[in-house]
Amino acid sequence: MGLYKLSLKNIRRRKLRSALTMLGIVIGVATLVLLIGFGSGMTSYMKEKTNAMGGDLSIVNSTGGAFMGSTGDSYLSSEAVSKIKNMSQLYNIKEETQFTTTMNRTPLMVVGLNDWSQVNVNGTTGVVINKELMDTFGYKIGSNITIKDKEFTVTGTTSEGVGMGVVIMDVDKALPLNNNKVSTITANVKGDPDTVKSAVESQVDGTTALTKSDFTKQIDEMMSGLLLFIGAIASIGLIVGLISIVNIMLVNVTERTKEIGVLKAIGFTNREVLGSILTEAGLLGFIGAVIGVVVAAALLELAIILFSQQIGMEGITLSYMLPLWLVGVVIVGATVLSILAGLYPAWRASRLNVVDALRNE
Repeated sequence: MGLYKLSLKNIRRRKLRSALTMLGIVIGVATLVLLIGFGSGMTSYMKEKTNAMGGDLSIVNSTGGAFMGSTGDSYLSSEAVSKIKNMSQLYNIKEETQFTTTMNRTPLMVVGLNDWSQVNVNGTTGVVINKELMDTFGYKIGSNITIKDKEFTVTGTTSEGVGMGVVIMDVDKALPLNNNKVSTITANVKGDPDTVKSAVESQVDGTTALTKSDFTKQIDEMMSGLLLFIGAIASIGLIVGLISIVNIMLVNVTERTKEIGVLKAIGFTNREVLGSILTEAGLLGFIGAVIGVVVAAALLELAIILFSQQIGMEGITLSYMLPLWLVGVVIVGATVLSILAGLYPAWRASRLNVVDALRNE
């Protein structure tokens, strides 16, 4: 009988024990894939969105821009805007503004855009509100809303902006509401983006320029530590599963002492006994890992269906969260670790004395 057949026979012979052992691996692998896949998927999605931005360069006030601010110091000065517009290295220059206000005592963020390609809109662009405003005030497409005493007609809705009311509108409508203060300027560049970035920062006082690669680096820095922490936490479940393999394989070896003695008596070598036990441990890890990946994939797909719109990630798919490299690393890793977990029980089995093993009851 071959080693693989013998190992499979031993797994099938104790179905419940094998299933419970694999359950630990399934839970550990599924948790690991779920958490790492979620973090990796968000990273990939944000990077893709960044690379799809219309401009090669984003220019903000050197204090950090006015993404949430309402003070004049956080916006680009009129002199800076004028200099930027006159720079020969820049073209397709677009202004954006962003400020906070209130609507019926409810905090409201207003965003003025030139490029709508990054916003998922139900309806048409122009004046778009998010779900928060729809739920709070009952607004819908065609409703009239008032911002800073000026009335607008809602042209579309979006899932962008979770936790507060958001209105996204054409920048020419938003700028007058914010005293023509510009938060960000995006532009395409002639030549190398890093060279033009340095030129902007040196020629226009009080500005910081960011290339697409800068945004990508920021995403990596933000997510790398989080992914490491998530991976460490999720690995605990896998370690528990591996400990169960060590325990079960030791029990199996003890129960099958006489059987191992018979195998040796009919010609099985120490190496073949060792290989049989290791193969059994590896199969438990491999099957458990495959099932764990399938379970994680199903849960991730369910999460995408239920929550992607709510968190403003409507374009995300399972391929973002479950890349092939993650599937391969997890399955191979779980299999190898399971073989290592079975190493001591397998070594004990291979060292059994034939006579003593046959006398065992």
